[in-house]
Amino acid sequence: MTESKFVRSKGILLIVLGSILWGATGPMMEWILNNTSLSVSFFLTVRLITAGLCILLFLLITGKRIFLIWKDVSWLKQLIVFGVLGMLGVQYTFVAAIEASNASIATLLQFLGPVYIILYLSWRNKVFPPKYQVIGIIGTLIGLFLLLTNANVSILLISREALLWGLAVGVAFSIYTVYPARLMKEWGVLVVVGWGMLIGGAVLALVTQIWNTDEWIYLAAYPLNLIVVIVILIGTVAFILFLSSMKYITAVETSILSSIEPLTAMIISVFWFSQILGVWQYVGVIVMLVFVTWLSIAGEIKWIRKRKG
Repeated sequence: MTESKFVRSKGILLIVLGSILWGATGPMMEWILNNTSLSVSFFLTVRLITAGLCILLFLLITGKRIFLIWKDVSWLKQLIVFGVLGMLGVQYTFVAAIEASNASIATLLQFLGPVYIILYLSWRNKVFPPKYQVIGIIGTLIGLFLLLTNANVSILLISREALLWGLAVGVAFSIYTVYPARLMKEWGVLVVVGWGMLIGGAVLALVTQIWNTDEWIYLAAYPLNLIVVIVILIGTVAFILFLSSMKYITAVETSILSSIEPLTAMIISVFWFSQILGVWQYVGVIVMLVFVTWLSIAGEIKWIRKRKG
């Protein structure tokens, strides 16, 4: 196997494992929120701070100079923005969307991220999106319509709260995916993810005054404590694998392979919670995944042709 093929295979393995693990955390978090008295804010604060500290402690033990990034004001500002808007943003909106709907819906709605990125760039550059992007956006929205209504115009199968949180997941996921690229190239994935989690968790702890809550006692109960540990562990690994894969494979491969994530969440939810979608909702899932992938494939082809020309 040549070096380039090995690198590509490594990237594919990372994104597949990361997508499966992140897809699996959704149903676990759904169980926690539906069967315990833990709030979204408390659960996320514990998760982010614990995971962030573990990553940074590991780096410190292995000899990494994790505090260097704090000495450059420019990088520090970007790190704080990522920690609050990117890391905390995507985690909070995702878990809130699960609480308001379910893991399958929340995971699928985060796939609207590419649509938000296209609309933002078009607005910023004051240009109309090219034809292939318009087709991709329309197709994705048709899939979303089928997912949320089962092809019945008069019915919305999720609450307005769930829809708003779900749309927010897409926005946060696009920030989380795009914003830290320069940070990670300069400082490495683990340093940025570790500090991002710790910063996001610390901000949420201050806002909610976590030290005044009586939810700490719930963490002593089994099996809640075990599931919380598992979610923190595999969720953190999933974040690292997902972001690390971007160094080795193209946007097309990332888009296609990350579709394993919502499929994993749906399969687990069917067996664990007996959640069955309507026929047209399943059609909507397929349509959404196809057109989100189309956005990446068409964009990549256009970029290659432009480069060759």
